Amino acid sequence: MSVRTFAIVFGVIYLAVGILGFIPALRTAPAEAPDLAVTAGYGYLLGLFPINVVHNLLHLGLGAWGLVAARELTPARGYARALTWIYGVLAVMGLIPFLQTAFGLAPLFGHDVWLHALAAIAAGWFGYRE
Repeated sequence: MSVRTFAIVFGVIYLAVGILGFIPALRTAPAEAPDLAVTAGYGYLLGLFPINVVHNLLHLGLGAWGLVAARELTPARGYARALTWIYGVLAVMGLIPFLQTAFGLAPLFGHDVWLHALAAIAAGWFGYRE
């Protein structure tokens, strides 16, 4: 898979996840979860991944960026490299108790930690391998 294909695939995935996060039937209420300043749409997507409206909007933005970046090699590589750092930082933040809510804006804990770490590794593979 090329870095341009990576940008398309991840762009579509992030757009889909962002949209799915706005569907109440796919979200369960947070139980014993850290408090957030932004509680709109707060819950667990598919009962596993903590989300809120900020989290969903970020996924939509990253998805759109991926689709736009996929049109040419250099922007696609930049997208993959940026995702490496963004998701790497988010994974580490999710492990630190006072940062696991991104200052109350978005949940980064639980299953999001390993998912963000895997996304960073995949993005790094495609963004830095050439």
